[in-house]
Amino acid sequence: MREEMSGAGDYVHFKAHVPLHRIQIGSNGTKHWRYYDFGPKSVPPLVCLSGIAGTADVFYKQILFLTAKGYRVIAADAPPIWTHQEWVSSFEKFLDALGVHHVHLYGTSLGGFLAQLFAQYRPRRVKSLLLSNTFVDNWAFEATMPWASLISWTPEFVLKRYVLSGIQDAPQEPLIADSIDFVVNQLESLSREELASRLTLNTLPAAVGQITLPDAGVTIMDTNDYCAVPSVLKAKVSARYPGARGAFLKSGGDFPFLSRADEVNLHAQLHLRRVGIEGQPQLTLKKPTSKDRMSGSSSSEEIIEGDKDFKGKRVGTDPRWVGVKGQQPTLKNPTFNNRSNISSSTEEVFEVGKDLQIQGVGSHTKWVGAEGQLHSTLKNPTFNARSKSSSGNEEILEGDDDFERKGAGGDPLQNLRLVHPSPGDNGFIPGVGLY
Repeated sequence: MREEMSGAGDYVHFKAHVPLHRIQIGSNGTKHWRYYDFGPKSVPPLVCLSGIAGTADVFYKQILFLTAKGYRVIAADAPPIWTHQEWVSSFEKFLDALGVHHVHLYGTSLGGFLAQLFAQYRPRRVKSLLLSNTFVDNWAFEATMPWASLISWTPEFVLKRYVLSGIQDAPQEPLIADSIDFVVNQLESLSREELASRLTLNTLPAAVGQITLPDAGVTIMDTNDYCAVPSVLKAKVSARYPGARGAFLKSGGDFPFLSRADEVNLHAQLHLRRVGIEGQPQLTLKKPTSKDRMSGSSSSEEIIEGDKDFKGKRVGTDPRWVGVKGQQPTLKNPTFNNRSNISSSTEEVFEVGKDLQIQGVGSHTKWVGAEGQLHSTLKNPTFNARSKSSSGNEEILEGDDDFERKGAGGDPLQNLRLVHPSPGDNGFIPGVGLY
């Protein structure tokens, strides 16, 4: 129940923060692509294409995860299109309208089939393929749908009933059941024309021809449990790309991008890294500079400058030490040079009468003495003959009995602490390969 609530909350967050766009393709103004486009525009995008029953929304978990890692993700819904060649042409115009030339395609079921066709006819634009539960030819689907030639005339409720017939009617584990419910809700949002065009593309006889993309640029991510695409068709995909990377999921059903999102997200990120795409986080935190430390920083800011291995990063008024690889390291004992004139690059001396406070961490952080009292009275530190006798990393505190002299090997902060406010069956059945 907690996971279900979390998933619903993620989708609400997604809809609130990621806008759905529409773009007109074609001179007559009747073709509109719906799409989500999120992440840094400087990164070549991963374009997600769903199967028959899905929409761009089914990839919301991939959009949230990958964009947080600094990748750009586009999830698109095509308008009603009735031939494969027309789809390739329309998709190319869609990419042109977005100003995107090179793409990495992630397709599931019908989306994976169309992604391969686009790679075949527009080889210079496709840099990699991530294929999931898909096929390289659809002749079997036409054989299981004798009324395929009448799809464009079929009522909407009949089309939807046919698609739903491909979903396994058996008890499912909660995550898979939730993924089915989500996709069924998306299916209800499709118009009759959209659904009829997708079923037409799924059954109109075609096969993927020669693709110049090296197998090293292909990842095959299939589920090993029940799937509407028969295992014999998925085996053809593996045979077509013998050098492709295999990322097989033990379970996940027809919609692993929802039911096994963590695994799918990880494999997608590994795929992008494997083909040379690294994320570029949009939030760039710059280290603040100090022109005149003698004048002191403002009451709402603390300037921190560290060793070469560390960067002082400030988010609002919350300064944090961050290591070169993102870890939060242990602060080193600071060095002090010419303290009689100016504080060193790793320390600021603040004097506020008899009370010493750190100002700048939201004005909430306070010095606390060794016995735990707030606002311990500290005398102004003295520095005796530092140019001759004291080492560069020694600090002498003379004052209350709560504090002792700290040597070069000690941690001058060990008696201080910061106090913050509390805060399946794979045979050919009606409806197979529909997702």
